[in-house]
Amino acid sequence: MDLVTIVGFLAALASTISFSPQAWKIIKSRDTEGISAVSYAITTAAFALWLAYGIMLGRWPLILSNGICFLLAAFILAMTVLPQAKKERVAETLDPER
Repeated sequence: MDLVTIVGFLAALASTISFSPQAWKIIKSRDTEGISAVSYAITTAAFALWLAYGIMLGRWPLILSNGICFLLAAFILAMTVLPQAKKERVAETLDPER
């Protein structure tokens, strides 16, 4: 594996990890009041486009990182726009011991 690929995978790892704390916080607290739905809609669209770009190029660092980030950003967006009762059900499914 060359240096460029290693840097790509490290960037992918950092990008992916960066969304995990926010997603977990939402699951634990069931609170999305301070999260901008518009911002996450744009972020989700950007990750979808980066994912498509990575697929077109056949670049695994782009595909993996943007695929995972797309899913995490879409989850955060969905939790932001869901009514509280549905948000509670989703969070309870993912973290039943709260």
